Amino acid sequence: MTRLWIGLLRLLHAILPLAGLAWLGETLGGLLHAFARERRQVVLTNLRLCFPDLSEAERTALGRAHFRTLGRATLLETVSWWGDRAEVEHLTRFEGLEHVRPHIGKPLIWLAPHFVGLNIGGVRVTAEFAPIVSLYARIKNPHFDRLMLNARTRFGDSEMYSRHDGIKPVIRAIRKGLPFYYLPDMDYGRKDAIFVPFFGVPAATITGLARIAKATGAVVVPCITRWQDGQFVTRFYPAWEDYPGADVEADTRRMNAFIEDRIREMPEQYFWLHKRFKTQPEGNKGSLYGH
Repeated sequence: MTRLWIGLLRLLHAILPLAGLAWLGETLGGLLHAFARERRQVVLTNLRLCFPDLSEAERTALGRAHFRTLGRATLLETVSWWGDRAEVEHLTRFEGLEHVRPHIGKPLIWLAPHFVGLNIGGVRVTAEFAPIVSLYARIKNPHFDRLMLNARTRFGDSEMYSRHDGIKPVIRAIRKGLPFYYLPDMDYGRKDAIFVPFFGVPAATITGLARIAKATGAVVVPCITRWQDGQFVTRFYPAWEDYPGADVEADTRRMNAFIEDRIREMPEQYFWLHKRFKTQPEGNKGSLYGH
């Protein structure tokens, strides 16, 4: 069945223009919002926790917009799976390259939070700057796992490591001068995590960004991909000054605060399907997600 779905996606990529893929993706995303009750509730729970000042109707509308945005990004991501470099470059563009060029070849970390354009942005970054290094979470389905891994390495001899491999090979790669495309803003459990606010809610947040920057002397340059005017725009922000500091908790709070600011600019484009608050502080009983 998986191979059938992959074959169908490949066919859609081959026969539909980008506008057609975008329209179909938005339509499918709208259908998922309508019929995937459990996933819809995860999104609405996250939005209730992060945007308590919005009305229920406003959160419902934002959740619907998120599903449509996610569906569009998912179908357009097929360009990064099977399109050539010219197609990828047509779908994507860069902003703020002046913030990253001076650091290429030196220890560098790109902070890349989980907005829906993350993967296509990562493929474009790889095509431009390969070799790079990155971590990835294995997908349970082996067919999709191979597909995603191939997409992230097809435009250069980059180094990809599973989170189960640990951080040591990443540190070695950074010290060699490979930029690190890092995605540290999800709930990965209690290991290497502390509870710091995310939209005012205690969230288990890994401290890897500060620890790796300290271990390697790397500069942190945020890298955010958003859908804008019919393209995915990957924007590089100015390198963070005085980072890391003396307090790892303050450094981790700084990361979350930066991500919050970017989410407020485009709240429908953050990956709200993830159970960001699944891990609770000791003493808290029950799940915020109802199961």
